[in-house]
Amino acid sequence: MKKSIVFLIFLGFLLSCNKKTDPISSSIVGTWKLTEVLADPGDGSGTFQPVNSAKTIIFDANGNVSSNGSMCDMSTGTNTGSTGTYSDAQAIINSIECQNLTINYELNNTTLILIYPCIEPCKAKYIKVE
Repeated sequence: MKKSIVFLIFLGFLLSCNKKTDPISSSIVGTWKLTEVLADPGDGSGTFQPVNSAKTIIFDANGNVSSNGSMCDMSTGTNTGSTGTYSDAQAIINSIECQNLTINYELNNTTLILIYPCIEPCKAKYIKVE
């Protein structure tokens, strides 16, 4: 009986040691690539649609953010870069180019969703690439 209890404690210890989380994947710091956008037509039926885009957003550890495209809207183009700051505590982005516009975001491991202030839902989904 004692051997069984010791074995179960040992097994529990081994299993708990194997549960490691990757701090990089759950951190916003890094490079994110645009993969999908959601623009609801007004009836709640909108879904994320894949996009073919080279648009990226880079978050640094000092609260700065930059993009090779506009952060002010859901455009997929990379012809106009933009910069700004972000607050991890408030989950918001403020870009210099987006006058009086705050962009909210949700972070779920390797998925980042930017939420734009639209009447109907409009969002952009990014995946972590670095």
